[in-house]
Amino acid sequence: MLSKVTRFTMTTLATAIAGLGSIHAQAQTEGAKQLEEVLVTAQRRSESQQDVPVAVTAASREDMALAQVDSIGNIQAISPSIKFDVTNSAANSANIFIRGIGTVGNNRSFEGAVGVFIDGVYRTRAGQAMQNWLDMESLQVLRGPQGTLFGKNTSAGALLISSRAPSLDSAEGDIELTLGNYNKQLLRGAYNMPTRERSALRVAGLWAERDGFIENPNGGDYNESAPRALKAQWLFEPSEALSLRMIADWSESDTNCCYGQVDAVDGPLQGYIDNVLIPARGLKAPSSNFDDYEQVLSNDTQQSISDEGLQLIAELELANGAILKSTTAYRLWEIEQIGMDADFSGANVLTINESLETEVFSQEFTLSGDMDGFGPVKAADYVMGVYYADEDIFANNELLWGDQAQEFFDTVIGVPGAVDASEGLWAHHHMPAESQSYAAFMHWNLDFSEQWGAAIGLRYSKDEKQGAIERVFFTSTVNSAFRAQGVQPGPTYDQDYSDSALSGSLALQYHISDAVMAYASYSRGYKAGGVNIDNTAAGGVGDNPAEASCASFGDCVPNDPRYDSEFIDGYELGLKAEYLDRRARSNIALFYNDMKDLQVALFSGTAFSVINASDAEVYGAEIENQFLLNDWLSMNVDVTWLAEARFGENASLGILSDREFAQAPELAGNLSFTVDQAISNELSFKARVAAMYSGEQYTNASNNLERDAETELNLSAGIHSESKGWSVTLWVQNATDERYVTQHFNSPLQGTDANAYVSAPRTYGVSFRAAF
Repeated sequence: MLSKVTRFTMTTLATAIAGLGSIHAQAQTEGAKQLEEVLVTAQRRSESQQDVPVAVTAASREDMALAQVDSIGNIQAISPSIKFDVTNSAANSANIFIRGIGTVGNNRSFEGAVGVFIDGVYRTRAGQAMQNWLDMESLQVLRGPQGTLFGKNTSAGALLISSRAPSLDSAEGDIELTLGNYNKQLLRGAYNMPTRERSALRVAGLWAERDGFIENPNGGDYNESAPRALKAQWLFEPSEALSLRMIADWSESDTNCCYGQVDAVDGPLQGYIDNVLIPARGLKAPSSNFDDYEQVLSNDTQQSISDEGLQLIAELELANGAILKSTTAYRLWEIEQIGMDADFSGANVLTINESLETEVFSQEFTLSGDMDGFGPVKAADYVMGVYYADEDIFANNELLWGDQAQEFFDTVIGVPGAVDASEGLWAHHHMPAESQSYAAFMHWNLDFSEQWGAAIGLRYSKDEKQGAIERVFFTSTVNSAFRAQGVQPGPTYDQDYSDSALSGSLALQYHISDAVMAYASYSRGYKAGGVNIDNTAAGGVGDNPAEASCASFGDCVPNDPRYDSEFIDGYELGLKAEYLDRRARSNIALFYNDMKDLQVALFSGTAFSVINASDAEVYGAEIENQFLLNDWLSMNVDVTWLAEARFGENASLGILSDREFAQAPELAGNLSFTVDQAISNELSFKARVAAMYSGEQYTNASNNLERDAETELNLSAGIHSESKGWSVTLWVQNATDERYVTQHFNSPLQGTDANAYVSAPRTYGVSFRAAF
């Protein structure tokens, strides 16, 4: 029987071959439709995607609407090379992967390996891109290390997300209403209004709700969604040379997120929890059938997230034509989770109250322009810049035993009263941190002839960080549960970390013809090290000289909570081609990434640690294809093959030594067909059928659990009126209701037990959009 991978590959190839035959026949038709040019700003200037020596995927607001991509949560619908994952906390666990590379593990002190830039401003946590995107114009996915064009260096890639800018031309607006199952309701809209001859105001708002996918058999559900957002932009152009754009945005969400998950691997205590502790609370235990998506939690976790910011973008055209640009931004991101069920079960054992606040000020200045030829260079353009960012972080953590904790430990240990787990607060920590980033960078594009060109970049980065653990309270009971086991309290600390690095890029490109370009590139990525801000970052009781029982568990010397910077050397060969009279487009990239001191966060079930993997490597290939099969039907075929994504051999890595990365399937692919057919002078029919395939993969860096290959099918169909500016679309996501694990994790306090976060089930609805 053919495997899913084989079937997917054979079907894709057969479809592509058939499509090429159709294209060839259609290409002979005079005046036949052609693929539209895709403009990107991957090199800080607007240029054709086919002329950029960078692997980049671009999506317009229309593309995202058609694919039902309205947040980072399902961004893999844009490209199989990118993936987003989040579990219980947007502050600690949100992570973006490109080509299998992302931040390894969950940790509140980590910066992302993939940088997120919204309107040119770097977001310090991937979780800050989780809210529904509001009034966005475009999305670009840059693959490979990025560091000589943007304010913040990134080691794996970058997302460039741009808002729709105010327009001086006319008053106009748009509105969207979506209704769907799981009580989904979404309303968003925007309005643009010129205020004077040289200024305009654009405002946008969003309100949405959706019930959770994880059902409580005792009533209700978990992991609901309820975002609210506002955005206001003001554009002022006092002269032809000067432009000022101010953006103020705010978003908020208050939900019972995000501890709804399901049991995946039964440990030795599962029967005791389901048959004794949960019934003792007068509750029914969740179904043991994975596909039922049921869970019972002892607490109703309340999560509150707010994200707000203000930025000013100023552009001045100098007398020589160069552009001086300033981007100033202030951002405040706050997340609070109260009543977190930290044992992830219906037993009332362990509760955590946690909050995180990050406050960031950033400033970037760039100078860009064109130059006449010099020496062998016929023409050149450049970007030079400096960047500064200051971030203050404050995290708060409270640990409480529930009213069944004592019974739980008495049963597990077998000796009643051997450890104390009395109900109430037993630990409280403050975790302040701060960081400053400084950088100077430049990037040159050099044209040697009509065929040959080069792109050269250089960057100097300096990072200074500080992190501390302040113990507000820890129970004085000598035989408290975690103290008796040597887990907590660990040492307090206040540590500094600083590092600097030179990084750069070099790309050579050759235009084989007007429609075909080949390139070879090298880039060096850098992600600063730092201080692990966690209450176990410096070790446990055996590392804490302030504990009387320290010598019974260790050497009483605190561990170093700091971790080193990571570096990635990326090599790439690429080919970008348009052919068959611009009715077909194929972009191919072969890549190799050599990583040193990769930052890895591990969770043992009771403690979090951060180490550096001395070496790792990722290599493989990507191909993105667009075909116009005829004037009303198009096909996209995108495949990412990771031939290797593996840690090196290193005993300190434990189970990760010589193991494949998590969340890095060997094969991933997207196949879609899009129909755009006029049915009258006023109306057109638009439809899309898309399949997203992802191969088998490890799901977590802290265990060896895997999930099978999966394919999701997405459908949409609707009527559009181009002249009147309205559309009605019916859509279905995950049409075959595939239910699978997205990430396994070790269940705290439960031995070999593992729980899992899961894919969204089948969702469907209708969207009405109108422009006026």
